[in-house]
Parts: sequence; structure tokens; C-alpha cells
Amino acid sequence: MGSSPLATRPPFRRWAYLVLFTIAFVCIVPFHSSTFISSAFLQSSPQEFVRRSQILSKCAYIRSKPGPPPNFHDRTQSDRYADSENTAPVLVRNATIWTAANDGHEVLNGDLLIHRGLIKAIGDVPLSLIRQVESKHGKLEVVDVHGAWVTPGIVDLHSHIGVGSAPELNGASDTNSRKAPILPWLRSIDGLNTHDASYELAIAGGVTTAQILPGSANDIGGQAFIMKLRPTAERSPSSMLLEPPYTLNGSHFDHSLTPRWRHMKHACGENPSRVYGMTRLDSGWNFRAAYDSARKLRDAQDDFCAKAESNSWDDLAGNAFPEDLQWESLVDVLRGRVRLSVHCYEAVDLDGIVRLTNEFEFPVASFHHAGETYLVPDLLKKTWGGTPAIALFASNFRKKREAYRGSEFAPRVLAEHGIDVVMKSDHPVVNSRYLLHEAAQAHYYGLDPSLALLSVTYTPATAMGMGHRIGMLKAGYDADVVIWSSHPLSLAATPTQVYIDGIPQLSHPGRHVAKGPTTSPRTPDFDSEKMATVAHEGIPPLEPRSVKGALFVNVSGLYMRGGGLTGVARISEKVGSVAVEDGRVVCVGQCSDFAEGAVDIVDLEGGTITPGLTSFGSPLGLVEMRLEPSTNDGSVYNPLDGDLPAILGDTIIRAQDGLMFGGQNLLLAYRGGVTTAITAPSGTFLQGVSTAFSPGAAHANVENASVVDEVALHVAISMSSRIGVSTQIAALRNMLFGEGGDKVLRRVRKGKTTLVVDVESADIMATLLRLKDEYEAHSGRELRMTFAGATEAHLLAHEIAKAGVSVIVTQSKPFPSTWEQRRILAGPPITQESLVTALLKAGVNVAIGVIDEYNARNTRFEAGWFLLTSNGFIDRATALALATTNLEKALGVRREMPQDLVAYRGGDVFEFEAKVVGVISETLGRTDLFV
Repeated sequence: MGSSPLATRPPFRRWAYLVLFTIAFVCIVPFHSSTFISSAFLQSSPQEFVRRSQILSKCAYIRSKPGPPPNFHDRTQSDRYADSENTAPVLVRNATIWTAANDGHEVLNGDLLIHRGLIKAIGDVPLSLIRQVESKHGKLEVVDVHGAWVTPGIVDLHSHIGVGSAPELNGASDTNSRKAPILPWLRSIDGLNTHDASYELAIAGGVTTAQILPGSANDIGGQAFIMKLRPTAERSPSSMLLEPPYTLNGSHFDHSLTPRWRHMKHACGENPSRVYGMTRLDSGWNFRAAYDSARKLRDAQDDFCAKAESNSWDDLAGNAFPEDLQWESLVDVLRGRVRLSVHCYEAVDLDGIVRLTNEFEFPVASFHHAGETYLVPDLLKKTWGGTPAIALFASNFRKKREAYRGSEFAPRVLAEHGIDVVMKSDHPVVNSRYLLHEAAQAHYYGLDPSLALLSVTYTPATAMGMGHRIGMLKAGYDADVVIWSSHPLSLAATPTQVYIDGIPQLSHPGRHVAKGPTTSPRTPDFDSEKMATVAHEGIPPLEPRSVKGALFVNVSGLYMRGGGLTGVARISEKVGSVAVEDGRVVCVGQCSDFAEGAVDIVDLEGGTITPGLTSFGSPLGLVEMRLEPSTNDGSVYNPLDGDLPAILGDTIIRAQDGLMFGGQNLLLAYRGGVTTAITAPSGTFLQGVSTAFSPGAAHANVENASVVDEVALHVAISMSSRIGVSTQIAALRNMLFGEGGDKVLRRVRKGKTTLVVDVESADIMATLLRLKDEYEAHSGRELRMTFAGATEAHLLAHEIAKAGVSVIVTQSKPFPSTWEQRRILAGPPITQESLVTALLKAGVNVAIGVIDEYNARNTRFEAGWFLLTSNGFIDRATALALATTNLEKALGVRREMPQDLVAYRGGDVFEFEAKVVGVISETLGRTDLFV
């Protein structure tokens, strides 16, 4: 049996070792007097002397502040560098390097030398240093990026990657414990799954480091850890960690070391209340009681150390240093040794935490989600220990009451108050692969470009206590580097290569990525919208100003419906002016006579007028706040769950009956260029009949508020249902082959109405294609079928095209959320094709939609993403068709759609430079202005 070598030595040798160890040890422990050292040594046994020395060392350690050791920047290789992962040094040549230095304003034109996991030199790299590296290593990889932008690796301050794994499976669902609301002793590292499919995807978006937080089900959810996302030779979670605290494996370590930062998650508000059936009052007490327990332990430790350091050893006879494994991490919070991340949305919750910090005197590193922080900047500055950084979404708001006042202008407002802003993913809530896009959106709505880039690099790195090594490109920092296809804040900026610890992560660097703009977008003026948002505390009036006529001047291009293969045609390139009246274009070109009347003149400043977009996929108009049932139409009764209420008879639910107008998401979509919304009832299996309506209408009885009363019949076939797939298919077969029933179902059987099937799995799609063939052979009629969602449709793209089935892609940024979505086509830079381009090339009629109602306003950016990442395959007319004519064809809209147009100031529909300033609504017979 194995045993400790020290335990097997003769007693006199063990005494000698203990004495020698003690003499060496006390040399580095800051005792109060040399007299005490000699006295203690002469009057105590060697074992007692070692015990006292260890106590004094621990007392000194618990008061030490975390950070890098004094000689950290003298290192010649990274602590994460391993010979088994040895790669050649890299010289990145001819780069435009945004370093993050000088408050984000430093941009260098030059080179970057990477070796042994570190940045060795940047800018003007000395030839002598290059030759020195070559002579020692023998090989130098030179990468000429031809002026491309290079930045530090993206840093995600709020992620659940690894603990909330993709695809989502019960066996790897470790984000939250639901055992108690106060759990500071839990640790995210204990649930970190190394097989999460998200790692590769996040890296493909330039993310190199993430803080892995426990979830927000608890007031105190546990301890967080920082990790680099690259795979390691050891293949273990521990080997992925960045500067894990020495307490990771217990309290027995060298206490002379400089402490490392620890990390912890708190949450307040709706989530803990919902999970534990309590209120904010309960959470407030939970926090105070927990911190009171920690304070008592801290005070006991301090009293113990005071006696030890004053040489009152007799008072400590027989007593051990006070420790409690459950509360020790919270004691470290009180000592200012933990970077605390606090999930809080509303002013009431923020105020509670600020008061808590002052009662117990501890700092907060960052508030997360923090939807109302921009409304209470002075409150934030009262946080004990200094103002926290604020970690935000760009536009993911309004899904619950506490998030309802969130604003796209929050990053700008907070920055104007001198508060650090972080954009975060909360992965998988937002796919962390697109974290940079969150920063780009914040920039679009007014955040300074330097601060926008800092918000996903150096600012989060500093908030997590890692600003000494990541988040900046500087000699001696970790070699986490991203080379971009275009300016990082431009729409669809994509990495061409990513280095983590100096190791390249992309297998085909640059091969699948088209180059984009090299300058930062010139973003629109949103000053009035920002001021209105603050003045109305997050719920500004969004209704447009309606006019009978208007003259748009300085128009660079006009697109309208009709003509061409896509059904969208460019009418003119150099338009000049466009006059409109009663929602119709009445003059193009020289329209000076029109200006003589009492009309509004709107300068588009070189912008364009294009067809209004159509939104599909989200419950827009049926849902205001997803988690507040009283604000929603509700879910449709699933006939597979039991007998339908007799009162329903054969009736299929119609979305039109539950529409609600004037909601924030609906009006924001209208302001984002969406002039028609097509919405289906929410539910599983038999969802119901969708309807098309105008988001700009005030209510259902407005003339032409309903564009098409009954659009399509919707069903869902999913492996995630409680009912088996084969049972769902059998039920659908029975519906199709049966007789009677609702009139919409009868129209589906006759081939007059489209059957839209929400489906993700290629296997289920193959079954549906067989069912289509079976029905058509039996009935002699066409079954008009469309797949919505269709994450795995690329696997049978040609079969779908042959069957004449359309596909509506509702996840433009692919992610394997569930098992039936696991075989995604990732798109550039991982694969050359996206799902949309693969289907288009196979001859499928393809359209796009969005799943979340808050995201309907971003439909134009979703279409633009496909345009800009298609390597030239998709042109602007096709991109417009994805969210207009192709979508209407897929849903079976047979009537000629209204010629609703949208006016963009300052740029094109698919650019961050452009802003919607008006809707020319033939549907409503008016022009709506937002200026």
C-alpha cells in the first residue's frame, strides 16, 4: 500500500525536516517581531512551532489581495503552454491591430509575434527578435493578413457553456441546483461538460475566454470559474481553467502565494421567486442571513488571528483556525477577494443589493442583465467598494416583467455616466458565437466604437480580474488573438482565424469567409429616441406620426415588389426624390411640384426605399411578455394530450382571434421595417391557423389591419414532445386522410391551403416527404407543404426541392439546442455553406423567420447576415425576397401583397448605417413617419 514518504522516515529525521521547513517558512511570513520568532522557537516543540507558523501564514493570506504575482510579467511562456500542445511561433504580418490600449483608441498598423502562448511583440516587431525565435524553434509560421483587423480574443463575462450543454440533454443539465436558495458552496467546475457542442461554435465567433456561472434559480447559486474554450491534451475541465483559485482543491496549499481571484454568482428578482415560490422579501432576508453567517465566521477568524499575531498562544491552546467549508467562499466575498456577478434587472432589486453591500461592506464586480441600470446610474455609484460594471444584452428584452423596461440605448446611457459597459451572451440564451454582434448592435444604437469593442474584450476581462493577461494585445499578454473578415463592428464580421494560447483553432482559416468593409459603420442618430426612452422610464411612445403625403429627398435607390425572379425589383439607382400620397408612390425623380403642397419633406441622406419586410416564426401580436400569462393569448390545447373540450367541436384555433395590437415588440418591429406580421397560434402538434396583419394598426378593426385572415395550417412534429413522433405522424396522417373537420383542414386536403410543419430533424422531414407522396398518390391532389425551423434540412435538400416543399429557416444563427437540431450546418467560418445557401443551391424556395418576438425588429439584419456571408451567391434582391416574397410563397399567400415600402435614412436596408424613418403603407392608406 502507498503511504506518505514523510511518514515512513525515522522520528529524528522527521523532526529535522520539520525544523528546516519551519526556518525556511518563517523567512517569508511577516511576523511582528524577531523577538517573537526566537521566543516561539525556543519555547515550543517543532510541531507546535510549525502549527503556529502555518496559522500566521494563513492569517496573512486571508488578508492578502488577489491579483497577479509581482513577477507575473517577467514570464517567458504562458502557464497554459504545454510541450504536448507545442505549435510553431506565429508572425501575423500587415495587420490593422486594435489593441484595446489607451481606452480602446490605440490602433497599430504592423505585425504581431506569438510564441509559447504569449504575445512577444506587437506593431514594429524587431527583426532580431524574429530571428531569435526562429533560431530557437526552427520554424516560424508567417500569416499575411493584408490589412485585416486583428483584435484580442472575445471575452464572455456571462456564460453557461459546459454546464448548460448543447444539445440539451437531461444527463448534462447542470446549470442550476434547486435544493435551496442559498448555495455559495456549489461550484460550476463540478458540472463542466467538455463535450458541449458549443465550444467549437463559440470559438468560430472569436470567443476565447468565458466566465462559467451557475444559473439564476438561486439567490446565491455558487462559485464561478474562468475558462479558455480551446480543447486541451488532458481533455479535462480543470485543464481548461484560467487561474483557478488555490482553494479549488482544499485549504492545504502554499499560503505565501499571491491569492487568485475567486468568482461567484448571485441573483435576485423573478427567477429565485419563481423557482422557490417566494417573494423579493424572502430573497432580501436570505441574503442578509447568509452574509450574517459569513460575517460571524470572518469575525471569528479575525479574532483568532489577532490573538495569534499578538503572541497570545495560551488563549488559542487546543483551538483550530475557524473554518467552515459551506461559508468560506462567502467569507472571501466579505474580504473583497471574490469577483461577484449579480443577476439583477429592476431598480428595486438593484437597490436591495446596493444596500446589502453597504450593510456588510463588500464589493460587486458586475451587475448582469441589469435592464433598469441605465435609469438609476446614481444608485449604482453607491455600491460599496465602487461602481460595478454593467453586463447587458443588446436587444433581448421584454420576455418578463422585470425585463420589460430594458433598452437598446442602455449601453450608451451608462457610458455617458462613466459606468463600464459589458456586452454578454448568457449562453445559450444568446449563442455566444455571436457575442461580437451584441457589441455591434450596442454601437449601432450609439455606444462609442472604442467602448463597444472594449465591452467584449478588456472591460469584461477587468471585471473578472483577468485584465493583467487577457482582453488586450500587449507584449507579455496571453496570445488570444482574432483575425477578422471585416471591421469587427460591421454586420456579419466573421473570424478568419482564432488563436487561443497561441494555438490556431480554425481548420480552414479564411477559406469560407468573404471580405467585408474595413471601416467602422457610420451609425445613425438616435438622440431623440434615447432621450424619450429615459424620460418615459423604458416605455417610450412608439406610435408613428401618420401623414397623408410626404416627399422623400436624396434617395439613392428604390426597390419595389413585382418583376424579376425574386419578385423584388430595383426601380431606379439614382432616384433623387420620391413623392407619396395615401400610402402610394405618386412621383419618382423630379418631384419639385409636389413639395409646394403642405407635405412633410424627409431627407434620406443617400438612403433607400425598399419593400417592407414580413415577419414569421415568433408569436408577434399574441405574446407581450412570455413569462406573464396575463399578457399573452396562451397556448393552444393539444389534442394528443387528451380529449378536446366538447365545445370546440372540429374547430381549429385561429391566431386572428387572439391578436393584440400596440405592444412594444409589435411597434418596434414596425419601426424596424416589418410591415406585415404572419403569426400562428402557440402550441404543440396541432397549433392552428396563422394570420397576416399590419403591425402599424392601432387595433383589429382598423381598415385593412388584417392583410390575410387565414394564411396556413400549422402543426409541429418534434422529438421533444411528450407524445412519440410516430404517434404524432399517425395523427397527422389521420387528419389528412380523414373527412370532414374544420374548413381550413378541408382546404389543406384539396391543395388550396398550405400545411406548415414545425420540424427540425432530417429524419422526421424524410418521413413527412413520404407522407406527402402517400397522400398525393391516394388523393390525386397536391399537398402543399412547408417546413419551418428545419435545422437539418440541408441533409436532404435535393429531396425537399424535388418534392416542391418550401423551407422557412427560423434560426438564422444555427445552434444545436436540442438533439433533433444537432446536425447543424454551421456556416462560415466552419463550413462554406449556410443552411440558406445550401437550400437555395438545391433549388428550394427558402425564406427566413425569427423565433423570438423581441428579435422581429432585427429581421433586416438577419437577412443581411445571409447576404454578407454567402460569398456573393445571394444578391440584395434575393436577400429581400427571403423576408418578403419567398416567405409569402412558402406560406401559401396567393393574393397580391400590398406595396408597403420602408424608407431608410443614411444607407441600405442591410447596413448598420441605415435607420428606418418612415413606412409608406398602402395597406393602411397613409405614410407613417418616425422623425
